[in-house]
Amino acid sequence: MGTYDVVVLGSGSAGCAAALRAAKGGLSVLVVEKSAWLGGTSAMSGSGVWIPANHIAAASGVSDSREEAIAYLRAVAPDGWSETEAPRWQAFIDAAPDMLRFLADNTPLDFRLINEPDPFSEAPGGKALGRMVSPRPLSRRLLGRYAARLRRSTLPHLFTYQEIVDLDIYHHPIRAGLKLWPKLIGRWLTNAGAQGTALMTGLIRGCLDAGVTFELDTRAVRLVTDSDARIIGVDVEQAGMRRVIDATRGVVIASGGFEWDPAMRAQHFPGPIDRLGSPRSNEGDGQRLAAAVGAQLDRMDQANIYPCLPTRYQGQPHGLPMTFQAEPHSIVVNRFGERFVSENDFNIGEAIDARGSDGAPLHLPCFLVGDHRFLSTSLPFRWYASYEPGWVKKADTVAGLATELGLPVGALEASIARWNRFCAEGHDLDFRRGETGWEAYKAHGDPAHLKPIDKPPYIGMTLNRSILGTKGGARTNDKAQVLRPDGSVVAGLYAAGLAMANPFGTRAVGAGTTIGPNMTWGYIAAETMLRQNR
Repeated sequence: MGTYDVVVLGSGSAGCAAALRAAKGGLSVLVVEKSAWLGGTSAMSGSGVWIPANHIAAASGVSDSREEAIAYLRAVAPDGWSETEAPRWQAFIDAAPDMLRFLADNTPLDFRLINEPDPFSEAPGGKALGRMVSPRPLSRRLLGRYAARLRRSTLPHLFTYQEIVDLDIYHHPIRAGLKLWPKLIGRWLTNAGAQGTALMTGLIRGCLDAGVTFELDTRAVRLVTDSDARIIGVDVEQAGMRRVIDATRGVVIASGGFEWDPAMRAQHFPGPIDRLGSPRSNEGDGQRLAAAVGAQLDRMDQANIYPCLPTRYQGQPHGLPMTFQAEPHSIVVNRFGERFVSENDFNIGEAIDARGSDGAPLHLPCFLVGDHRFLSTSLPFRWYASYEPGWVKKADTVAGLATELGLPVGALEASIARWNRFCAEGHDLDFRRGETGWEAYKAHGDPAHLKPIDKPPYIGMTLNRSILGTKGGARTNDKAQVLRPDGSVVAGLYAAGLAMANPFGTRAVGAGTTIGPNMTWGYIAAETMLRQNR
């Protein structure tokens, strides 16, 4: 594999954005992918991309600015985060619009606005429209010999993000298919996909056109340093053989999260976890490589957490991200049998993962409880629930359901009775379910979803953490350079995506909080190499 200017570890959106920008800047680039599949977690995603002040919104007449975006981030961030993350927020806001325009100019990607508000649209700087974009479908055939190597998804990538939103596929899959069948057949015949398939098809095609080299089934096992502790290469293993690849300008760690490493997951996410929804190759390689050369690991308790239905992926149990916890005739309760969050809160994963001062979970295990009408709202729910027999419990009484789930009987009865009173009054006094701009938008014309739980049999199931990707890793500065605990730079080493200490963490500020920033940090890393590392 020889010598390159830049070696990128990981072929997801962060890695490919870094590779593309570096290559277009005139550098030779190698992307090393541990698995047999290109695209990483991004290829499996819905490809919502959150980019404030972007050119697509501006062309549509939507007003936004970098100043409003930074005001929004400061307003909605967790307490204390601005003290350490403000410089990286500013770097993201400054670079993100340029990154998106760069991708539009240098790849086949055709991004379109998604009619979706910020989750905190009422906050200062929040927007009801304009910051969410997603790509139109692209044919995998654009990838030539790599077409069959693009990672597939558990999500229905024949549909675009906007089509899923508009047609409410979760509740009406047959109707959606009938309405779009000519388009769907056309996409199937041309081997085209939308969402993460389109995103990674476009990014990888752009990289190939720019001269980027990809090596699959190649695992990075050690970062190579010189006498000054500068990173000058990567020791990799391929087909049972070890070799060193020289990286004269730098190495970018963009290898994803660590959620599939049992020891790391147990250390940083103690307590029950229902499912994982990312590639099994996300085993923390990048985090370990960075730590081995003295990097500071940070934000290791942060992740993209969202409810997942059980499914199968590549023949093994897997998680499918889906908003099934906000259905009528149901509520979410914690281990005490009490509600603790609005079921339609976009950041319900953060609430489920709430920790005490000792780091232990406050609410786990958590449960979704309701009556039998919950099961009639979605054909897909019943289909996916069948992948995990025994997950859904049933009982003729609330007390019987509490016993089945191991919950305090009196507390669960009281919680359901209180919920039923809110339904009769038409207002959720505890958590204002359905009242924010985001929740009203997601409720599809039934803003409150306030429907009682009073028709047996009653049903219940676990709703613990499901992780779509951890967000902890090497601490970086605002130039994506990896830092040591003393704040000094590990020369020649950069991190982006889920392998870095994410400046947003678990709390999502937009439905595309993960991919938009991930690509931007890959872009920033390449920009730093082009401007400073000469």
